[in-house]
Amino acid sequence: MILRAVALALAPVAVPAAGALQLSVPIDCPPDMGCYIQQYVDTDPGPEAEDYACGTLSYDGHTGTDFALPSLADLDARVPVRAAAPGTVRGVRDGRADRLYTPEMAEALDGRGCGNGVALRHEDGWETQYCHLRRGSIAVRAGDTVARGDLLGEVGLSGRTEFPHLEFILRRDGATVDPFDPTGDEVCGTASPDALWTDPPPYRPGGMLDAGFAPAIPEYAAIKAGTASETAMTTQAPALVLFGFAFGTRAGDVIALRIAGPQGEVIDHSTLLERDRAQMFRAAGTRRPPAGWPAGDYRGTVTLRRDGAELERIETTVTLR
Repeated sequence: MILRAVALALAPVAVPAAGALQLSVPIDCPPDMGCYIQQYVDTDPGPEAEDYACGTLSYDGHTGTDFALPSLADLDARVPVRAAAPGTVRGVRDGRADRLYTPEMAEALDGRGCGNGVALRHEDGWETQYCHLRRGSIAVRAGDTVARGDLLGEVGLSGRTEFPHLEFILRRDGATVDPFDPTGDEVCGTASPDALWTDPPPYRPGGMLDAGFAPAIPEYAAIKAGTASETAMTTQAPALVLFGFAFGTRAGDVIALRIAGPQGEVIDHSTLLERDRAQMFRAAGTRRPPAGWPAGDYRGTVTLRRDGAELERIETTVTLR
């Protein structure tokens, strides 16, 4: 079982201005899945990258908002993608495979980085685009009229993507618009009063995606796939390792990993992060004692701290028999 403690920041309460396009969140994520925004529109005009809140959740030239699933395993939930506003389907693309992007695919994906997708036209020159949808899931055709919330497809892994997500792109008269700050008048640490969301997603400046126990330090690929965690192990497991998977970490952040068992504390380990990372993991553990592990429940706590304060915490348990 996973328990999360989240310190939300910059939760917008803005209402779209009169006459502006009003957007609903385009991903219908189950409440217990923990979907999040991995990257926002890049608001920095130069070679650096910055999100609308003056944070690091973007990369140079990024033009969309990435609504992400925590792991590859979550693709099995077939998370719906819905129209953010009423409009007409300008075009669709389907048939692209769902798989993790590698540099060898760059030439084949030139001009097709969106993968399977849908583009909608709205009034007054507005357009929304929905990228990286699951192959075979697209539920509309060019020329269809859709209402807000109508099903367009499902979150997938098509196109140029290294994690399962919906990339939502907003344009007006062909120019990229950030739905969190459409006027570009950002003030660091505050929400834009002109945000276009009817129910704006809270801003998470980074956080914990997953935590779990394993009998050895797991492979990063298994952590991202959501298959690394064990819910039960034996008292003869060669080691007891706790891992934490995080996004949006910054240089200077601290990840603390603590295991407590039937006889008290097993480990209490902290790591100072040396650089910004879009996603990363840390793990810590100890070898099996000569007599084996005491049977019972073990609780793992992974805490992400920033500037001396707890940003997020995630807890998990495993039973040793």
